[in-house]
Amino acid sequence: MEILGRISSWAGKYFALIIVVFSIIAFMMPDTFIGFGSYVTILLGVVMFGMGLTLKAADFKLVLTKPIPVLIGLGAQFIIMPTAAFLIAYLLKLPAEIAAGLVLLGSVPGGTASNVMVYLAKGNVPLSITMTSVSTLLAPVMTPLLLLIFAGEWMPIDPVSMFMSIFQVIIIPILLGLLVNKYLPRVTEKGVTLLPLISIVAITIIVMAVVAGNRDNIATAGVLVFVSVMLHNAFGLLLGYYAAKLFKLPVQDQRAVSIETGMQNSGLGVALASVHFTPLVALPSAFASAWQLITGTVLASRWGKKNARSDEGQDIEGQQIDSREDKLSSASRG
Repeated sequence: MEILGRISSWAGKYFALIIVVFSIIAFMMPDTFIGFGSYVTILLGVVMFGMGLTLKAADFKLVLTKPIPVLIGLGAQFIIMPTAAFLIAYLLKLPAEIAAGLVLLGSVPGGTASNVMVYLAKGNVPLSITMTSVSTLLAPVMTPLLLLIFAGEWMPIDPVSMFMSIFQVIIIPILLGLLVNKYLPRVTEKGVTLLPLISIVAITIIVMAVVAGNRDNIATAGVLVFVSVMLHNAFGLLLGYYAAKLFKLPVQDQRAVSIETGMQNSGLGVALASVHFTPLVALPSAFASAWQLITGTVLASRWGKKNARSDEGQDIEGQQIDSREDKLSSASRG
């Protein structure tokens, strides 16, 4: 178990590099990995089950005790990201499927990788965890609604069918994880060290399946997709930061909102594209899986070297990380 824990820690540290390397392998040998496409939703369900195992009632405490930062963060998440995706797609005149895929990426909730990045950036970790948890639970309603508003002109959207898909692949596994965590705590304690490794393997396979299934599309439109994803991520990080700054939130909150806004649950984007659209629609989310980890790490490293004091010069409340630091290593989930 100790060896697996070390492997898990190493994989979490180099997750972005792992995705890039195996994506290249999948591009070079697509026939070997294209069959994994049929397991995308199952793999994402496993990742979300792992998220449920790490959730606690305390993760939602801030919604009641300090709702303003949470609401500002959620507003940034569900307003800035889909709007930015729509504008980028429109201005760059992206092909319909890539445009819809970028809007899909902007409409999914925040990814749990953001929790680790906020911790490294000396941001407000409880706020980050709350934003991830709440946005994920809102996803069955918000993601189909946002897609209907912003992507309807490029692709036909069935919000009811998408609601059911998100509920099945996100909400049910999370609820099962919560139940296991509550009634079988010893099982959770033993398995939590392996969660990062399981999540990394699952997300890597998902990305490999998308790359393998889109080899020709990547060869012709890869640069365009990468540029659009890069711009989308940059706008999310930048505008998320200034949205929090506009409302005069403390520095730690600004960092949390910025990272939470810019880092999406790309695995969910890939899964929804695979079920409801075409393989090409999944490309922006697949590219984002690696890119947002790279930018998140760079930004967190830069902020982490600065003095992370709030505007009032006080440490933020609830910044104790205790054993959840290990659980947050499941950054790889998304």
